[in-house]
Amino acid sequence: MKHTEFFRIALLVALAALLFDTPQAMADEPRLIETSGDWSAYVFMEEGKKVCYMASQPKKAEGDYTRRGDIFALITHRPGESTKDVFSYITGYSYKPGSDVTVTIDSNKFTLFSQDDTAWASDASTDGKISQSIRKGSKMVVKGMSSRGTQTTDTFSLKGSGSAHDAISKECGT
Repeated sequence: MKHTEFFRIALLVALAALLFDTPQAMADEPRLIETSGDWSAYVFMEEGKKVCYMASQPKKAEGDYTRRGDIFALITHRPGESTKDVFSYITGYSYKPGSDVTVTIDSNKFTLFSQDDTAWASDASTDGKISQSIRKGSKMVVKGMSSRGTQTTDTFSLKGSGSAHDAISKECGT
């Protein structure tokens, strides 16, 4: 992952920590653990608790749009909250309200719910299945619908995802 991508991810993580946690939540800047293939592994401290995540950007982003922000697929461990393998997808635009997002990893298909510019699995069991599919798979395709009605298709390489997952699991002790 390029140096500028690291800082974009760091900014997104810091913003997410501030938006989704308490107003007092403060996160350290993420530290790169390793880059393996097309995935990078990071760790940071948030309110004294370790958070580990892996991230990648698509090899191909398709859709009839003129402008789109950064796109990231992430898997996050938060051992201090007893969560691991939480899959999230930042799409670079606002999703159509109430729309579902599909993730196809090789032959496995999953449906995510969306809010604003992010999509998630509906439960921890699905998160675990997505994470394991990413670890073992070769290609991931994510399809979504923007608030303006634009269909997008993003294609990811999963090269290095197993090693990146091992790195965040080791760092966070999960």
